[in-house]
Amino acid sequence: MAADLWQRGCEKLAAELPEQQFNTWIRPLPAADVAHDAAGGAVVTVRVPNRFKLDWIRNQYAGRIETVLSELAGKPVRLDITLVPRDVPASAQATAARTGAPQQAAAALRLPGSGSTAAPAPRGGATAPPSPASRSRLNPQLTFDTLVPGRANQMARTAALHVAGAPGQMYNPLFIYGGVGLGKTHLIHAVGNALLADKPDARILYLHAEQFITDVVRNYQRKTFDELKAKYHSLDLLLIDDVQFFAGKERTQEEFFNAFEALLAKRAHIIMTSDTYPKGLVDIDERLTSRFDAGLTVAIEPPELEMRVAILMRKAEQEGAPMPEDVAFFVAKNVRANVRELEGALRKILAYSRFSQKEINIGLAREALKDLLSIQNRQIGVENIQKTVADFYKIKVADMYSKKRPASIARPRQIAMYLAKEMTQKSLPEIGELFGGRDHTTVLHAVRKIAGERQKNSELNQQLHVLEQTLKG
Repeated sequence: MAADLWQRGCEKLAAELPEQQFNTWIRPLPAADVAHDAAGGAVVTVRVPNRFKLDWIRNQYAGRIETVLSELAGKPVRLDITLVPRDVPASAQATAARTGAPQQAAAALRLPGSGSTAAPAPRGGATAPPSPASRSRLNPQLTFDTLVPGRANQMARTAALHVAGAPGQMYNPLFIYGGVGLGKTHLIHAVGNALLADKPDARILYLHAEQFITDVVRNYQRKTFDELKAKYHSLDLLLIDDVQFFAGKERTQEEFFNAFEALLAKRAHIIMTSDTYPKGLVDIDERLTSRFDAGLTVAIEPPELEMRVAILMRKAEQEGAPMPEDVAFFVAKNVRANVRELEGALRKILAYSRFSQKEINIGLAREALKDLLSIQNRQIGVENIQKTVADFYKIKVADMYSKKRPASIARPRQIAMYLAKEMTQKSLPEIGELFGGRDHTTVLHAVRKIAGERQKNSELNQQLHVLEQTLKG
């Protein structure tokens, strides 16, 4: 019975798990080894090809797999997930890539130069082949390990992990949108690096939309569109940033459409980022935007407080200057926009600490960020939020404090309450008082309702994004 325990377990899991999840993560696993342990139970050993898949299966499915196997065996079963032993390859970069550890692969791939061709060798010497990372234009430091997870990027990160584990099978294309500095570029590099660690010979290319435009212009001038097709149509994974830059460029859109269709036809994967959702893109052919929206569209939001704290503390640690938690909370409460602004605030604090030779505390952080704090305090208040929201939805500012309840007024009022909670340091009772003396539970209901809808409603999310950017100036 032990010999077919794993097979029976897989059959049971296939009936319980969503089909896409089972086909992506469980079905490809090789047959497991089953052994008895000294305590009368069993150990089931499953070997996976890389660290990325090992961590994902261990975190997402190991508990369920152990439960199923224990029920079938009638005794405790422990699941042991290990990496597949690999032969030692000829080159150091292949060695690092095949371990499946993104940071080890990054170290091996961090070679001088970039682009798709190697630099000329010295006279009399051989030309060194370009590394997989330089050919792909991937930044090896941008991995899933170095991405701080949180509610703001949870759905996008989960979708990206699925793509990295099974490219070409689901969520194709994957369209990630959100404001500047929220981690869209980091996320798509992470997918490329994970796939490169799993398959070092995979043909991957990362580029900004402007680089694609430049390629089209160059090949148009030279009449060498076959070269353009050879470059893009043969890829296994195309990662392209800021597709909103294609707006108004008809020839570029035509060539991208051709590449898009060719890649999907051969089950290659495409991941794109943009500052807005597909239907919000302007001056882009409808046949393109409809294809952008045909796979999975996910948003990355501005990071919530706890995520901002985690980002600050991790980045400070990477700089060799650990930040006390109370300082991280102080900074995170005052810097809300995006990860880039957090990094900028951190650099100011670290520089101020080094120049003044003082330890990092709230007083030092307040002094280092005094210009930023004064600008924020001057620009964003509840009254400013109420006026901005009222203007946006074409209602009177007085409606924010009135007792009127039609949807055309109640909805903007709830949005203003949500933004007041997110963008100021006012408490719920204080916000309620500024909205016509409403109870704090009314404010809490509005905040939770708008926050929940923002996750599901792309149109509302875009409206909130516009309001936030307007308020930040």
